[in-house]
Amino acid sequence: MSGHSKWATIKHKKAALDSKRGKLFTRLIKEIMIAARTNGDPDGNPRLRTAITAAKAVSMPNENIQRAIKRGTGELEGGQIDEITFEGYGPGGAAVIVQVATDNRNRTVSEIRHVFSKHGGNLGEVGSVMWMFDRRSQILIEAGRATEDQLMNLVLDAGADDLRNDGENWEVLSAPEAHDQVLAALEKAGIPTVAASIALVPKNLIKLEGTQARGMLKLSEVLEEHDDVQNVYSNFDIDESELEAMA
Repeated sequence: MSGHSKWATIKHKKAALDSKRGKLFTRLIKEIMIAARTNGDPDGNPRLRTAITAAKAVSMPNENIQRAIKRGTGELEGGQIDEITFEGYGPGGAAVIVQVATDNRNRTVSEIRHVFSKHGGNLGEVGSVMWMFDRRSQILIEAGRATEDQLMNLVLDAGADDLRNDGENWEVLSAPEAHDQVLAALEKAGIPTVAASIALVPKNLIKLEGTQARGMLKLSEVLEEHDDVQNVYSNFDIDESELEAMA
């Protein structure tokens, strides 16, 4: 079982609550703005195309999407957003990568450093843990929506290179450049997705138990709740029984 996939599932459940509070929309708008800086045309900008697809998947109004694109390209004011990537370690030595989008770099750096320190982690230098991850297309599909036989040939023919099951979801992994065609193949087959993004997937997992497992989940949760945080990635693995006990 993939610990990363299980955490992706946990994050998806949390995203449903974030959406009600408007947090998810804020994160997606920031991503659209950042992606649109280099090119406001989604046909020629894969990152922007992925961000728009994610926004539409949670029913963001088209006018919000277009406004975010124009803020990113500079056609409208309010597009001064900096991207920062933090690398460090959490409880038990799990590697952690945090991607943020902020309009106040100094404040955000101080706050993220404080979160790591308060919850048993520590920040590292640039490149200290990034080598432990691969940049991949990651698509989640509810396990009950399709069988392994249905998915296997479909996604492999579309360019995917791995299919995993975490008990609740199928996780389809591909090279980033295959992201669009794999999504299109699933859509054409009428198979709905839970989430789809270009993610950092750990090459290997580190097993956590007890206090370390609880501490790592708490650190991840607090980071995810920070207003400037866009994504949190880690290489921890926790047994299903421990997850259920903590829940």
